[in-house]
Formats: sequence, structure tokens, C-alpha cells
Amino acid sequence: MMNDEPGPHWNPADAAVLRDQPAAYDEMRRRCPVAHSEQLGWSLFRHEDVTRVLLDHETFSNQVSKYRSVPNGMDPPEHTAYRRAIEPYFTAGRMRLFEPVCRSIASRLLEPLVSRAACECAEEFAVPYALQCQCEFLGWPASLAASIRDWTRRSQDATRAGHRATLVAVAAEFRANVDELLRARRQPGAPPRNDVIDGLLATRIDGTPLSDEEITSILRNWTMGELGSLASSIGILAGHLAVDRDLQARLRAEPALLPAAIDEILRISGPLILNRRVAKRDVELGGRRIAAGERLSLMWIGANRDEAVFEAPEEVRLDRDPAANLLYGAGIHVCPGAPLARLELRVAMEELLRRTRRIELGADEMPRKAVFPANGWESLPLRLA
Repeated sequence: MMNDEPGPHWNPADAAVLRDQPAAYDEMRRRCPVAHSEQLGWSLFRHEDVTRVLLDHETFSNQVSKYRSVPNGMDPPEHTAYRRAIEPYFTAGRMRLFEPVCRSIASRLLEPLVSRAACECAEEFAVPYALQCQCEFLGWPASLAASIRDWTRRSQDATRAGHRATLVAVAAEFRANVDELLRARRQPGAPPRNDVIDGLLATRIDGTPLSDEEITSILRNWTMGELGSLASSIGILAGHLAVDRDLQARLRAEPALLPAAIDEILRISGPLILNRRVAKRDVELGGRRIAAGERLSLMWIGANRDEAVFEAPEEVRLDRDPAANLLYGAGIHVCPGAPLARLELRVAMEELLRRTRRIELGADEMPRKAVFPANGWESLPLRLA
């Protein structure tokens, strides 16, 4: 039965939702799996509906912003050429070469934290690890690390508060720094760096070099976008192991299980709340009529906890079929940087487990949850032994 009832059906910023976002999305999936809100348009909470949108590029578009986003905000056939151009940066060979760099960063950050037997995981490990890894991988100069961290934080705060002017200002600051960096790289006699930024300068799409705007878009997605999700993921993983002592012990005894455990923990409560799409034509989803041009929000956490797909969805089961996990999306827009994210997360958790005998929640201060549009922990005090 079609239902044209006008919204809103829910409020993603309601205090009850923010108290426990995964639980709230579970409730919406059962009660109103296709729901409208002023903030997000049509939100989809079921695995079936989210997967349908991910795979149907004739009906649903990734071009959700007036600003060009490469390649995330592109549709076929344009997306195909740009996606093909960036995939070589995430090959297995590149990941093997980058692994020692990640391990060195993790080891250097953890050493003082383990020696004092306590840390604030988010600020002292997760964020600096994510930041330093991204800078090393992309080729950002160390002098920009503090600015990148500041831009990311201001962008997240502005998104949460709906401050468009701040978002525009942060984007302009980021673009100005990219322009300066590219000018320096193009100077006659500038030494080759053989990093991602040099690679993007040499990239051609159908014989045409990437524009500075396109390079800026790619670097913004791979820097500010990945910094937040990688740091959130580390906090979610460390917080889960601090509570789930049995799983922590099992992973110490069987470290080969760590990649599957990471994906499964992040399935239950992932770092990304949603991605957006736009309907290209009138369509029906979950009994709702959605008109051409209306916005859709794919609620990753809701879909990844769907009982119709995952038996006992709140349990970590290392033998689940990984194909159903939407942690990195699905279809042609599946996250191109998934191999890098998996490497960085695995190394971070390997080093955390290797350097400790026990990880526990801190005794003196309660963890503080992150809120929409983020998930995970704003603050996560840990005791390390």
C-alpha cells in the first residue's frame, strides 16, 4: 500500500535520537523504515532499500551538491573514468609499502600512552594517528597538519550546527592551501615527491589533466573526509574491546581474526551515519512515493543492523558473510579507499593489542558519545596495562 503522508516522520537531531543513535535507527527501521525529515529528506533504514538505491544508478544520483565532488558526487559515465584514474592509489602493492609507515606512527604515538597506563583515546591516539597517516599517504607537508585538524573540526561543528557560512569559509581556506601547494610543486626544478599529490598532477582523464578544482576535491575527500571517519573508527574499536573482554582476549590469542573483527564491530556501530542521493525520477520505496528531485539519506548504521539480513545483529560474529556488510558501501561507488582504511585500522589495533595486556575503560571519567553527524566517541578515556 502506497503512503503519501507528508512528513516529518522523525527528527534526527532530537535528544532521544542523539542519546543512542544506533538504537534510534533500529527503532526507526522497525517502525518507519522510509521516513521523512526536514534535515535529511527521505531516510532509508532497511538494508534492502539502501542496497537498491546503491545499485540503481538510473534512478538515484550521486550528484547531491552544487559543488563538484570527484569522484564521489559523479554518476556514470563520467564517474567511470575518474574512478579508474584514482583506483591505482589503493593497490595491494601500495598498501604493503605503506604498512611500515602506519606501524611507525602507531608505535610512536602509543609508547608514551602505554608507559603512563592511561590515555584519552580520541584526542591522544585516534585523531593524531589518522591525521599523520593521511598526511604521509597523500604528501601533505607536516606544517599543514595542525591546519588540517582545525579545518576538519570546524567543518564537523558547522555541519552539526547548520552554519553554511563556516563551511564555505573552511572550503575556501582548504582551496587556498592546495593552490599554494600545487604552485610549489609546479615550479621549475621542484624535486619529485612520488606521492599522491604528484600523482594527481600527472593524472589524465581522456588525455586532459585534472583541473586544480578537481585535485582540491579529491584531496578534500581523502583528507578531511577520511580523517573524521578513521579517527571515529579507532575509537569505536578500542571502546568495544575495552568492554568486550572475551573478544579482546580472543584477538590477542588469534590476531589473524582481527580484520574480520574490525569489519564486524564497525558494522554494528560504524563511523559514518549516512550518505546522500537524489531521485532522478518518481519512485516508490517502502510504500512511500518519492518524487524526482527529492533527497534521500542512506542510513548505514540502520541498514547494517537489519535483522532481515544479520541474525542477532548486535552480536559480533566473526563467521558472518562479509558481502552483506555495507561499511564501505556497495556497487560502483564502494569506497575506493577501503584498502587503505582497512590497513590503517588493522595496524592501529595490532599495535594497541601488542603493546598492552589489558584495555579497560578509564575509572575517573565517563566516555562521552559523539553526536550527529558523527558517531562513536567524542571522548574515550582508557586504562592500559
